[in-house]
Amino acid sequence: MPNLSLDAKKAYCAKTRRSNYAASLRLEGFESTPLDAERILPSREELLKTYRNKQA
Repeated sequence: MPNLSLDAKKAYCAKTRRSNYAASLRLEGFESTPLDAERILPSREELLKTYRNKQA
């Protein structure tokens, strides 16, 4: 088995995370497309900022 670089491992994890996100949307009954797995997700900081602004 060839040694994988850290960047290749990070890319694989990111791709799997996006795929799992799209699958969880489908399981919860939301309409989703295969393109949802390719969509760039917001960062943690962006999400926190959004939800903190909604609570205020």
